[in-house]
Amino acid sequence: MKKSKAWLSRVSLAVSLTASLLLVGFSAVPARSADGDRSTIGGTGPIDNEMTPETKVAIDKGLKWLDGHIGAGDGGINSVGGDSVAIVSLAALAFLANGSLPNDGPHGNEVAKTLDYVLKNCQQTGLIATPNYGSPMYGHGFATLFLAEAYGMSQRADLKEKLQNAVRLIVNTQQQGVGGWRYQPLPNDSDISITICQIMALRAARNAGIEVPAKTIDAAIAYVKKSQNADGDFSYTHSEGGSAYPRSAAGVACLYYTRTGNAFEEEIKRGVAYVQARMPSGNNPGANDGHFYYGNYYATQAMFMYGGDAWKNYWPNIRKTLISRQTPQGNWAGESGEVYCTSMALIMLQVPNRLLPILQK
Repeated sequence: MKKSKAWLSRVSLAVSLTASLLLVGFSAVPARSADGDRSTIGGTGPIDNEMTPETKVAIDKGLKWLDGHIGAGDGGINSVGGDSVAIVSLAALAFLANGSLPNDGPHGNEVAKTLDYVLKNCQQTGLIATPNYGSPMYGHGFATLFLAEAYGMSQRADLKEKLQNAVRLIVNTQQQGVGGWRYQPLPNDSDISITICQIMALRAARNAGIEVPAKTIDAAIAYVKKSQNADGDFSYTHSEGGSAYPRSAAGVACLYYTRTGNAFEEEIKRGVAYVQARMPSGNNPGANDGHFYYGNYYATQAMFMYGGDAWKNYWPNIRKTLISRQTPQGNWAGESGEVYCTSMALIMLQVPNRLLPILQK
């Protein structure tokens, strides 16, 4: 679909607005200019040819495939992998990463449908979940992130109340004295995976202008820091050790999302070193333990924000790996179904677009 001048203008406005909000938002990560350093840790500026013609073709094919799997009536998902707010929200984020907004842009209809679906599943308690979904806080975290990104990019007044309610539920279900979250919306347990989902949602919401209590953030940061081991890995829970690429990539990304100034410099360096040793390459597919897409979804964000040689080494390898895994039909397959994998792959491949507010610093 041809990009209209109005749509391009709105994308430009959304990016400018979001960048302004981020200056007073969740964190104060140093901004990176077009030819400057992304952080005081990472080193050099952008790498050449981040978005190759081959990458753009893969993205276009993937988005077209994803278009065809958005429900015609209710905005849900028509594919293997389940119809949950988590998967619907990830699909929506893939469209947002391409610059589309609800009813605006080349995939505006799909964004609008997915947004309607998520709003229909906003419960009075603030929980965003499909009925009888077994582990609702995963879905709630991704759905809240999507609402926050959509609100930050569009400033639609009708999204604000739903987003505020969703944030309030996250705040009220944090485990007191520990700082994390678990599968159920109850403040009695925690793990790093669920906790990081909620932190990303809170960061995006606060960047969009929604109030988030400082004590909630401080407790969450303390939980994540306590989860890191000496080798840079992050434990699944405080009582369970062991190394794993996916949660460690997520932990590094989370430290960036909660960092102020140069905070967590040593923790981030240790985490990046751990991820670098296991990231996709010719001899190592990276996180190929049943969580390839989940792990590299976070690793791509972490390495992008870290910059320098870490990003220069990581990006060409993950880009090549993802393109090689795409089917002729345009989708990706693996854990949790085709729509999940396709959405995750598309979000990763579009990180260099720098259009998602969560990546605007």
